Amino acid sequence: MKFEEALKTLETLVDRMEAGGLSLDETIKCYEEGRKLVETCQKELKSVQARIEKVTKSGEVEEFTA
Repeated sequence: MKFEEALKTLETLVDRMEAGGLSLDETIKCYEEGRKLVETCQKELKSVQARIEKVTKSGEVEEFTA
């Protein structure tokens, strides 16, 4: 699942839980799925951060000064 898809699904789950009306079991299932999505997003962000640091350290990106 791509970051954007995971984030959108997570937002939908949060909206459902905030709206109320879910049973306790449904709320727990939403929470469990949300935790997995948070982990997915965090892993992707860490990967992107590592890629940015690698490019920056290698000098492939020059700083722009105005």
